[in-house]
Amino acid sequence: SQAEFNGNPDSLFFNDGKRRIDFVLVYEDESKNASEKKGSVMRRRVSQSHFHTFIYFSLHMPFEVLCTYAEVLHIKLPIQPNDLAQQSSTYNCFTRHFYPSEDVIAKEPDFFTAPFRKDQLKCFCVKDREQFFTPAVRSRMAYYILSRAPYDVKGSVKKFGISKLLDGGVYKAAYPLHDSRFNVKSKEPDCPNERFLLYNEWAHPKSFYKMQPLDLIRKYFGEKIGIYFAWLGFYTVMLTLAAAVGLGCFIYGYTTRESSTWSKEVCDPQIGGEIIMCPQCDEICPYWRLNTTCESSKRLCIFDNYGTLVFAIFMSVWVTLFLEFWKRYQAELEHDWDTEEQPRPEYEAKCVYERVNPITQKEKVPHTACGKCMRVSCGISTVLFWVLLIIASVVGVIVYRLAMFITFSAKLRTDLKYTKELEPFKEYVTPQMATSITASIISLIIIMILNNVYEKVAIWITDFELPRTKTEYENSLTLKMFLFQFVNYYSSCFYIAFFKGKVVGYPGRPVYWFGAFRNEECDPGGCLTELTTQLSIIMTGKAVWNNIQEVLLPWVKNLIFRHCTQVGSEKVIPRWEQDYQLQPIGKLGLFYEYLEMVIQFGFVTLFVASFPLAPLLALFNNLCEIRVDAWKFTTQSRRVVPEKAQDIGAWQPILQGVAILAVATNAAIIAFTSDMIPRLVYYWAISISPHSDGSSHTMTGFINSSLSVFNIADFNGNSNPIVDTPFWFNNITTCRYRDFRNPPNHPNQYEYSIHYWHVIAAKLAFMIVVEHIVYFTKFMLSYMIPDVPEALKEQIKRERYLTQVILHETNIKHFKELMKPVADNLQDEIEEPEDSTVKHGYLKKK
Repeated sequence: SQAEFNGNPDSLFFNDGKRRIDFVLVYEDESKNASEKKGSVMRRRVSQSHFHTFIYFSLHMPFEVLCTYAEVLHIKLPIQPNDLAQQSSTYNCFTRHFYPSEDVIAKEPDFFTAPFRKDQLKCFCVKDREQFFTPAVRSRMAYYILSRAPYDVKGSVKKFGISKLLDGGVYKAAYPLHDSRFNVKSKEPDCPNERFLLYNEWAHPKSFYKMQPLDLIRKYFGEKIGIYFAWLGFYTVMLTLAAAVGLGCFIYGYTTRESSTWSKEVCDPQIGGEIIMCPQCDEICPYWRLNTTCESSKRLCIFDNYGTLVFAIFMSVWVTLFLEFWKRYQAELEHDWDTEEQPRPEYEAKCVYERVNPITQKEKVPHTACGKCMRVSCGISTVLFWVLLIIASVVGVIVYRLAMFITFSAKLRTDLKYTKELEPFKEYVTPQMATSITASIISLIIIMILNNVYEKVAIWITDFELPRTKTEYENSLTLKMFLFQFVNYYSSCFYIAFFKGKVVGYPGRPVYWFGAFRNEECDPGGCLTELTTQLSIIMTGKAVWNNIQEVLLPWVKNLIFRHCTQVGSEKVIPRWEQDYQLQPIGKLGLFYEYLEMVIQFGFVTLFVASFPLAPLLALFNNLCEIRVDAWKFTTQSRRVVPEKAQDIGAWQPILQGVAILAVATNAAIIAFTSDMIPRLVYYWAISISPHSDGSSHTMTGFINSSLSVFNIADFNGNSNPIVDTPFWFNNITTCRYRDFRNPPNHPNQYEYSIHYWHVIAAKLAFMIVVEHIVYFTKFMLSYMIPDVPEALKEQIKRERYLTQVILHETNIKHFKELMKPVADNLQDEIEEPEDSTVKHGYLKKK
């Protein structure tokens, strides 16, 4: 029936005040003006914006329809209040002070639930038919109907679903309504004002210290968004412990950097000042003194110390505890949620082939086994191609760095020789800086281009594979996107940690790429310092950019959209029109939130041995991320269609894989990137003589032991420096370089010394021992911590028992009611002959 707006901007009901608006459809019609449309649509609101006319259809789900689809979707509804005593822990006693007051957000009643059955409606706790199904459940069922409603048939192809109409532009939007304005409490008597409560107690910056009201989040937005914020909150709480330990390790390294034997010897003019280092590139690089790396050596000591080793082992245990306790927490959340999924409408629409199913005998599928194999093979090959393309781009950037380092060195040296204006910036305008900045810009451009293109390719491949359920669809897309992002974000870190400076040869015989570009050496402070710098820049820059983008972009879009869709001189606009002026979340909105956090999780775990402050940066980012996402969902976005979710999907095995890989990467960083193992070998095996009296160990002399000697006369034509030698370079015949090689005039000169093989053996032994210890510890923790708490197991058993008892008794009562007329008739037939016999006998005797 046609109805006009009643002038109440917060109304969620039709004009009769009884029928609730469960869903809204919006379309734009430019073929007619508003006056011509009157009387032509059902339950509409016509609004004119500039040259656009928008028509709003409000949909209502009757109670009978809700009951039917609640049974189809196997929605769990309450059957009896939970009669088990709730167990409180010390953790809950501490955190309850940070939860919103129960006077503001009432605690949700705890019920035992069972899948709804229409014929057993009396078994469920139905106090009010209109309140029995929550608004989230009602809108979910409405969207289920709309997503399967047919609208066209062409031959054997049946077209249906609101998604196709939205993609084709037939409808502009389809969404459920927010229950109120986020900053003004509704005056409607029956309005729960859940959006207003969520904004004030969850999304507002003043509530940054409060725990999340997960029950209300799940009730308002659905299980899928609820479990995302539950995971994000749990991850943030666990990060607090890791951040505290990492900050302690950083403070320990910072306070001991001055007293480190390494930094003392490097900065000492009598030691580091007398050691002449060989040039780090061909021809144009000069000789340099070791003490010029004094500051970088002090920075290296902050992160390269024994505290870092302890922290790396701690993080390997921490990540296991995080995943295991999350499983327990997830099991508690999963208990009250429906886990069975319906097929996707896109899947059902293309089911044209039949196959034998052992359960249903026949089943419709969209493609044959051969066709499915071809689709999957096509997807795998496309993903591998793009991963190889990323690796090729990384190699290209490395070659660029190698080539441009020499170019910038020659160019800047010439400019500084003939141009006096550049001299004040000589210490800043260096070849290393110029190469690093230009290479970073090129890498950023490549990452942005490939990210945008690959995102569309990954979605196209996943659509081509045609997964059956939405979870299967998201899991397939998740794996593709993560593989790409893993290579995209971590490739530079893996290069610096495990490849840069590892195969460089020695000054007289360096290693070249493609026979033309000399391989990169680490900075004087070591590659660990570069890795720390790379991680800090990527993590901080990525976090700041993402948060600004999530705050600024939706706000600007809504501002522009409100300007373009403003409703003339009308001051009061209805609820559905206010929501239309907000931004849609999109099909993959939550996917990108997970992807951002999992990439951050990789930075926190994979390379934490080089940067103990990574958990602290992640903690600060997540505290902002929770509130930013909450603000976006409650104020800037239309209300999402609630979706059910059993867990975090494919992200769970990805997190487990990252946790396993993190043990190997951190052990390799400590063994091969840092100088910890060479220092330990020197301390325990070499330092006793001649630097001590033979009874104690010392680190004195380690710098000299870690540097090999090279005879300047052995430079060949290409690597021989042709630049002017420094003024202090007088009658020096040798220079030093970082390696363990035999000195000149040795029978095997410039080949690896026995010391090198001792260090390699120690590094390999360290990796094997640490990995086995950590993996064994992880296995024992996983075995000792059950995935499901005992209290939850008892509750599940109690729920199953009550469900069987209640439903069974209801069936018996229903059966008795059906059989009562039959039993009464049988009773009458039995009693009637007996009465006749008695009467006949009595009369006969008489």
